[in-house]
Amino acid sequence: MHIKFLHIFIFIGLFFVFQSYAQKKSNLIIKDTIVDNNYRYNPLSPAKAAFYSAILPGLGQAYNKKYWKIPFVYAALGSGIYFYSANNTNYNRVREAYKLRIADKPDEFDGTNGNPFLSEDALISAQKSYRKDRDLSLLVTVGLYVLQIVEASTNAHLLQYNVDNKLSVNPKLMKHLNSNKAIVGAQINFKF
Repeated sequence: MHIKFLHIFIFIGLFFVFQSYAQKKSNLIIKDTIVDNNYRYNPLSPAKAAFYSAILPGLGQAYNKKYWKIPFVYAALGSGIYFYSANNTNYNRVREAYKLRIADKPDEFDGTNGNPFLSEDALISAQKSYRKDRDLSLLVTVGLYVLQIVEASTNAHLLQYNVDNKLSVNPKLMKHLNSNKAIVGAQINFKF
C-alpha cells in the first residue's frame, strides 16, 4: 500500500518539477525567402533500383551510384554458390559410393584388405550432412540475393532525403570534474 502511494507521489511530483516557458510576444520580422525547387522527387527510383538488382545483382547499387558495394554483392553471392557447389559435389560422391556399396561393387571409400574407410552407416550419415549443408547453402544464397535487392531499393529511397548539417548528432567525450573519469555523451543539434 505504501509503494502505491510512493508511485503516485513520484508521478505527481514529476509534473511539478518541470517548468514550461512560453514564447514572449515580440515583433518578428519575416524575411522573404526563395525556395530552391531544383530537386525533383522521383517516386520510381526505389522500384527501378530493385528491378535492376533483380535482373543483374549489383546493377541496382550501380544505379544508386554506390559502386563500392558491388564487390561485396558478388563476394557474398559467389561464396554462397561456391559452398552450394562443393556440398553438392561431396553429396553426389558419397551417394554414388553408397549405391555401389549396396550393389557389392568397389567404391571410392573401399579401403584395403576388406577394411572400408567408411561404413554404410557413415556413408548414410555423410549423405544427410552434405544434403543439409547443400540445402542451407542454397537458402543462404537466395537470402543474400533478396537482401541485395532490398538494400538497393532502400538505399534509393533514402537517397531522396535531404540530409545536411542542420541536423547532426555529435558524440562527445568529456571528463568529470571531480573524479576525472571519462563520460560519454551525445549531443543532438537542430539549426533553423
